[in-house]
Amino acid sequence: MSLPAPFQSPDALRAAFLEGLNRLLADDGGVGGYILALANAAQAPSLWQQLKGDLQARYHHHATRITAALREGRRLDVPEDDLLVFLKLMAMGFDAIGIAERRTAGPWEVVFNPLRALRPPRASQAPVRGIAPAFDRNGFHFNLPSLEPEVIWSGELLGRTARLLYNKFPFVEAHALLIPEPERELPQLLSHKLHGWAWEVTSAIGRVMPGFGLAYNSYGAHASVNHLHFQTFVRRHTLPVCSAHWTHNGGETAYPAHCLRFTEPLASWVAIDRLHARQIAYNLIYLPGALYLFPRRSQGSYTPPSWSVGHAWYEMAGGVVTFSREHYTQLDAAAIEAQLRHVSLS
Repeated sequence: MSLPAPFQSPDALRAAFLEGLNRLLADDGGVGGYILALANAAQAPSLWQQLKGDLQARYHHHATRITAALREGRRLDVPEDDLLVFLKLMAMGFDAIGIAERRTAGPWEVVFNPLRALRPPRASQAPVRGIAPAFDRNGFHFNLPSLEPEVIWSGELLGRTARLLYNKFPFVEAHALLIPEPERELPQLLSHKLHGWAWEVTSAIGRVMPGFGLAYNSYGAHASVNHLHFQTFVRRHTLPVCSAHWTHNGGETAYPAHCLRFTEPLASWVAIDRLHARQIAYNLIYLPGALYLFPRRSQGSYTPPSWSVGHAWYEMAGGVVTFSREHYTQLDAAAIEAQLRHVSLS
C-alpha cells in the first residue's frame, strides 16, 4: 500500500509543512495562525530563513492592529488564548525571537525554546484522576471548525482515515499531531488495534523517512487534548533513550527512569494493557521496529522543578525544553537524572 504524498519522503513532508505555513501567512490566518507559523518556523533553520521576512511583517501588522484596538476600547475578534500569547510576544519583541537552541548535558539534550512557554496549558498541567475519561464534545478537540486552517493533510493512511495537524507550539522538527479516525471522536485511551496501526505507520514511513517516529502521551501523562492522537517527529540524531549504553538497549548503564523496550507489537500491547488495568499513566515512543514504554507518575501528583512544566514523552526520552536562558545554560545532567527518577514508576 502506497503512502500519502506528505509521508513519501523528507522533502515531501518539508514541502507540505512550508506550503501550509505560507498559506496561513498569505491568507492571514489570524493571530492564531500567525503564532502557529512563528513557532513552527523557529524549530527549523530552513523554515526560519524562508519565512522570517513574512513573519516579521505580519507581526507588525497584528501588533499595530491590536494596539490601536486596545487604545480605542474596541473589541478584538481574537480568541483570548491567542490574544494573551500575542501580547506576550509584543512584550518580548520580534527581535528576541529566533531559532530554538540545543546543547547536551552529559547524555541528555537541552533545548532553549521561549515560545513554548507561551503555550496555554489546556489539560496538560491539570491534576487528573484515572487515565480513561470520556470524550468531551463540548471541550477542546481536533474536530473543531476553527482548526481547519491548521490541517496539513487529511486522507487515508494504511487503511484508516487520519488527519495531520500542525503542533501549535512544537519543540522538535516536523512536530505534528496525527489523529486516527478523527470522526469517531475517540478519547486519549489507546486501543490494541490503533497501537498496531501506529506500529505499522512508523515502520512504513520510517523506510522512506529516516528518523521518523511517533510519540504518545496517555491521559495523565501530559496529554494536552483528550482526543486520541499521536505526535510525529523526524530526528536528525537519535533520542538519548536510544543510546546503546543503556541496559534496555543491551548496554551496561541503567536508565534513570523505568524504561521498557519492545521489538514486537503484541508483547508491547500486553504491557500497555496491564498499565490500563492498573490506571497507570505512561508515555510511548514508536520507532521503526521498536517501542519505548515509560510507566510514570500522573501529572498533578508531583511538582515539576522550575526548569520544567512537566515530563511528557520527550522529557522521558532524555530531552528537556527550557524557557529561560539561565536554565538553558546552567541545567546539568544530575538534575535531569534526578527528575527522571522522581517521575518514573517501576
